[in-house]
Amino acid sequence: MIRTRFAPSPTGYLHLGGARTALFNWAFARRYGGKFILRVEDTDLERSTRESEQAIFDAMKWLGLDWDEGPFFQMQRLARYREVGEALLSKDLAYWDYTSKEELEAMREAQIARGEKPRYDRRWRDSHETPPEGVAPVLRFKNPLAGDVSWDDLVKGPISISNEELDDLVLLRQDGVPTYNFGVVVDDIDMAMTHVIRGDDHVNNTPRQINLYRALDANLPLFGHVPMILGSDGQRLSKRHGAVSVMQYKEDGFLPDAMVNYLARLGWSHGDEEVFSRGELVEWFDLAHVSKSPARWDPEKLRWLNGEYLRRLPNEEIAKQMHDAKPGVYRFLESVMDPIAMIAAGRAKFQTLLDVEQFLMAMAQPPHLEAALANDHLGEGGRRVLGELAAKLRALPEWSAAAIGPVLKETVKALGVKPPAVMMPFRVALTHQAQTPAIDAIAAALLKDVALARLDEAAAR
Repeated sequence: MIRTRFAPSPTGYLHLGGARTALFNWAFARRYGGKFILRVEDTDLERSTRESEQAIFDAMKWLGLDWDEGPFFQMQRLARYREVGEALLSKDLAYWDYTSKEELEAMREAQIARGEKPRYDRRWRDSHETPPEGVAPVLRFKNPLAGDVSWDDLVKGPISISNEELDDLVLLRQDGVPTYNFGVVVDDIDMAMTHVIRGDDHVNNTPRQINLYRALDANLPLFGHVPMILGSDGQRLSKRHGAVSVMQYKEDGFLPDAMVNYLARLGWSHGDEEVFSRGELVEWFDLAHVSKSPARWDPEKLRWLNGEYLRRLPNEEIAKQMHDAKPGVYRFLESVMDPIAMIAAGRAKFQTLLDVEQFLMAMAQPPHLEAALANDHLGEGGRRVLGELAAKLRALPEWSAAAIGPVLKETVKALGVKPPAVMMPFRVALTHQAQTPAIDAIAAALLKDVALARLDEAAAR
């Protein structure tokens, strides 16, 4: 059975690159009826926090990336790493290194001065010296000294790296906590990972890990390294490109299905399909169609895609999501309007739920009326129009766009003016704006007494 995993470090929020890695692993496991495992690599004791762990879990749940096993925590498995380290030591595949920090720094400086690549010089690899007193050692792996490490990457194709480029990596630090490369190999073996799908910043770690697999007589998983995500300017994705927490996109009114769709298209494709469901992603996903080139983050395309998803939601569902997210705001909106009807009136231009909220709030609490707008449309003629409209609208037995629209047209005809002479004072009085969606629909979405009060107030200016 195929088994994939996502193994974040809880040192901050779940960022976009991590979310895409999780998505690719989830989709691959779901496509082939496998298992998706969540593992928390919390060995960075200074930076790992419970808050970050929860932020990662919350983001994955929001995206709908459900895991089958876990979460597992590396700091709860220290005894296991020690056991495996001792096994390598007993087979003469590892050794204790007593080099002090000062010696390592001096070694590094001397190598740089000679124009050499800084690396540990293996001085304790086959040493028979008596260990110095008072120095806590690290456990190092005896990396092969010759030959090449090769694998057929599921994304990048054949890769080969010489063992001469690799040093003897630390397995266990002085405090017994495993290094990344050691912990991940032990975990992936114990958890029977069949596929390791991760960012291509890990390509250089892979030969080190393959050598560890072989030293432990373990089966190798298949590796697939996904190219990084770049900003629209071609630079590494950062906060200035919008690389904020995944949950910030929730706060900004994006829909989880739209985020999943967009993240999937960052470096993977299925023909020319741009908009597809989660079910279609699972049906189509493979690693053969993951691009070898970096993907470009395009916030405008994300907004467009989110708008496509938003337009597919019924007005009632959009209103429900607003109510669930901000019940207090929703109760205020209900005091001045029918939110569902107002959503229907303005939905053509919505791209995010935040757009919806901002539009509804602007209709509920019109912005400050600019003097120029009032002078243009609420002068003596405009106020006279509003007076006539208010009287006719007040007499309507039904408060709806179907009833309001004819009143507006009858007033245009009765006054012998062009439509803007009626529509603009009406629009400005109700919304304090010169441009809105269909004003009869907006008026109908407002509660009748609220709309009439605004007309009366404008007519009495």
